[in-house]
Parts: sequence; C-alpha cells; structure tokens
Amino acid sequence: MGTLDHKRALITGAASGIGAAAAQLFAAEGAALALLDRDVAGGRGVADRIERDGGRAAFIACDVTRAADCAAAVTQAVERLGGLDIVLHCAGIIVRRSVVDLDEADWDRVLDVNVKSVYLISRLTIPVLRSGGGGSIITVASGWGLVGGPQAAAYCASKGAVVLLSKAMAIDCGPDRIRVNCLCPGDTDTPLLRGEAQQLGIAEESFLAASARRPLGRVGTPREIAQAALFLAGEASSYVTGSTLLVDGGGLAGG
Repeated sequence: MGTLDHKRALITGAASGIGAAAAQLFAAEGAALALLDRDVAGGRGVADRIERDGGRAAFIACDVTRAADCAAAVTQAVERLGGLDIVLHCAGIIVRRSVVDLDEADWDRVLDVNVKSVYLISRLTIPVLRSGGGGSIITVASGWGLVGGPQAAAYCASKGAVVLLSKAMAIDCGPDRIRVNCLCPGDTDTPLLRGEAQQLGIAEESFLAASARRPLGRVGTPREIAQAALFLAGEASSYVTGSTLLVDGGGLAGG
C-alpha cells in the first residue's frame, strides 16, 4: 500500500524542479495526478514517464496566472480524476533585483506567478475538496518568505505573502476538514536556482557552492523537498494545519 493510494492530486508547476519530483513521488505512492504547467513539452514528459512506470498522470496545459486557464484546468482535472484530495502549489519564478532596479512588469509577473496563482487555484479547488469531505493543500514558499534576501525584493514579498495566505486559508478551511500548510525550501538544485546565477552574472558552480554554505554543507535536491510535501499530503500529518515547514539544511538555524 502506498502512502497516497486512492488519492487524487493536482500539482502546479509540475514540468520541472520540485513540482516534477513531487509528481513522480506522489505517483509512486499511489496517487492519480493532474499536472499543470505552461511548459507543454516538459509537463507531457513528466506525465509520460509516470505512465510508463505504471502510474496515472494527466498533463493539462495551464497558465496559472490567468483565471480562465485555471478554471478550465481545474474542471478538466476533476473530470479526469473524479475529484481531488490534494492540491500542491509548485509554480514559481524569481527575479533577482532590488526595488530600485525592478521594473513594474517584473514585479507584477513575480507576484502573479507566486501569489495570484495560489489564490486562483485555491478558490477553485477548495469547493472540490470540501465536497469530498476534506483534503490537503500544500503551498510552496521559501526560506526567503521568512527572512529577507539580497536583490530579490519581489520574490521575498511574494513568498512572505504565500506564508500568511496559507495560514489564513488554514483558519478558513479547518471546519471543512481541509488542511493547509506551507512548505519553505532552502536553496534546492533546480533550474530556478541555476537561473539565479545567470541573472546575477555569477558562474553556476560558484553560485551553487555559495548556496551550499549551511550546516549540512550542500543544497537540497528536488526529491528531498518532495518528500516533505508527501508528509504534508498524507495521513502522517493529519493534525497539522496552518504550519510552515522549513526544509533548508539548517540555512536559517542561526537566523
């Protein structure tokens, strides 16, 4: 028996990084999946790998910043899976600029992908979870949603918003047996992290080496973050809601 046998999960940002790792792990643990992403080739590739391994996954193209896209995707996910038990918000972007250097379009883009998408998908999926008797919503913020970071004004603002939005949703959703928790990864070896090096004009390996300066002496892997999401999705965390789970190799232990 898998941890998520007979569960149905919707995952945003599922084409790469933490979202793809979570999709593969959730499928291996028995969940049927609806995978949302605007990256069609990447999303279909993840779904195809899961299906080849004997899992069940449907890819649905979706720009999670657009209300119409989200409505169509959630409708399709519910039709394909017959309902939902788990919603995992992995869609995210980062722009490494200070407030002075950040233009309005980039501010809007970061807030739309990182925060508005959580609102748009949650307002559509909470009624589905409620009708099924409850479920688990997992948002993904960041260590920089708990403390500030350099040259990342919009990102820090957006992830801090996700932390408190999650707590507010947990309060509202508790009576419906819907748990809402926020996962805060530290630096994790994903395309997003490597893209930061390019934005800052730093050699990738040097950037990753600097990111590894934490008690465990390394950056995390997408699977390690996915394992934390699996805990929050399953019955092992049945009395956990409104919590923020920091998974960062001890990076903020002294902060």
